[in-house]
Amino acid sequence: MLRFESKQSSFHCLLYNKIPENHILKQVKKAVDFSFINDLLEDTYCKNFGRPAKEPELMCKLLFLQHIYNLSDEKLIEEATLNLAHLYFLDINPEDPLPEKSLLSKFRTQRLGEETLDEIIIEIVRQCVKKGIIKDEGVSIDATHVEANTIKKTPERLMKHLARNIITICEKETGKAVENLPEEPAYKEISDHKKAKQVMKDYLEIVIEKAKINTTTQTEETNQMIVKAKEILDDPKFINQTGIRSLIDQDARVGRKSKTSNFFGYKVEFIMTTNQRLITAVRTGTGAYVDGSMIEALLKDTHASGLTINEFYGDKAYFRKSILDRIKKLEAEAYIPVSGSAYRIDESEFSYNKDSDQWFCSQGNQTVSRRYYKRKRKDCKSGFQEGYNYYFDIKICKSCPKHDECAKKSVRKILNIGINTLEFYEISQSQKTNEFKEKYKKRASIEGKNAELKRSHGLGRAKGYGLVSMSKQSKLAAIAVNIKRIAAIMTADFSCFIKKIVIFRINFSF
Repeated sequence: MLRFESKQSSFHCLLYNKIPENHILKQVKKAVDFSFINDLLEDTYCKNFGRPAKEPELMCKLLFLQHIYNLSDEKLIEEATLNLAHLYFLDINPEDPLPEKSLLSKFRTQRLGEETLDEIIIEIVRQCVKKGIIKDEGVSIDATHVEANTIKKTPERLMKHLARNIITICEKETGKAVENLPEEPAYKEISDHKKAKQVMKDYLEIVIEKAKINTTTQTEETNQMIVKAKEILDDPKFINQTGIRSLIDQDARVGRKSKTSNFFGYKVEFIMTTNQRLITAVRTGTGAYVDGSMIEALLKDTHASGLTINEFYGDKAYFRKSILDRIKKLEAEAYIPVSGSAYRIDESEFSYNKDSDQWFCSQGNQTVSRRYYKRKRKDCKSGFQEGYNYYFDIKICKSCPKHDECAKKSVRKILNIGINTLEFYEISQSQKTNEFKEKYKKRASIEGKNAELKRSHGLGRAKGYGLVSMSKQSKLAAIAVNIKRIAAIMTADFSCFIKKIVIFRINFSF
């Protein structure tokens, strides 16, 4: 049951006057009204029955403090009890008791949903837009990797643990041993990795069959474990080491940092205002997440906060036709460098004339005809690939000194391009201007935000297990950096105001 009480009514609240005016928590409290949180979470409580609960606003503020200062549940309550600035931010009297640390965990897992955190981020940004704290019309997008809170294991080791778990749980529930089990294979002694995986797979399948003999409708935990083991074995990604790699955190996946390095965990993607550097939307995926896959949801949240987007910044990972079209639909200017994987024309060798629809090579030859093609291709989402073949003048090609290098076994050079190459060529040319290069420098601010989230707010490593836990952690971290940033903007504006007053008084001698 929720019970709303008057806040900071004690005589001891005079102690809060000792808090400096430029303290981040004092500045944020002036800028943002957090009372909307009570309305957001009202339906998660019984209104008329039960013991009086702590206000959702208070609980959320405690979580914000936890991520601002990167504290554990226990340390948070200890610090907040003694820190006047924390108590002031929490809107309680200095002598009021704080909730138990166990209540924080319960609130975080049972009351606070991912959608609620999205609404909190949106409302904070919306209030900043209304008050003129955010004046941006440009946004940047980026994704960062987060290490899982466990190690990745080989399929062989996972199958060994699955088999042991099934045997242990089955014997515990039935009260009798699983009979006729083969000896556990020493897979580490098998040098052939593929053979080792097959040996452990065969062993696990035997364990499942033997355990089934002892199971009944009453052995629910064993039955669930067997079903889970079968699901894992039936997934082709598991044997290929691109699926589940941990029984503790079954949502974490292997992802790529670069061509030569990988990581095991999750990816957090967010949109941030370019100049004021406030995060407007956050989404979390597994380590195998492809950058830009949740751009619709991110843009929806950003628009909900009242921001107008005229400029959109991103790195090469976002140079895709679907994303460029979505930005065009926003009537915004895209500042995304051309990606070599999407646009493969060597501009030192070939150039294009839009008016005549011709390609020119470095040796002075030009295309004389064009033919559209459409081929079946399994690795394409649509199931086929389409584009154009441009044919160079055969007479000039034959006498060209670069013929063997360029055309190889063909009589003349045939330039094969994708369906979007002509559009990408125009974009590539526009990106060579000084205007684009100067504008694109603004994107660098999001890299600093990535570093801040990881180094100061615990986003370098997951604190819990599972995608939902990681999603909540990333959104709370985003709120924490937003609170710090709002305070910094407010402090800068206040300092600027004081300077203007001082200059005015000096000029007019009073």
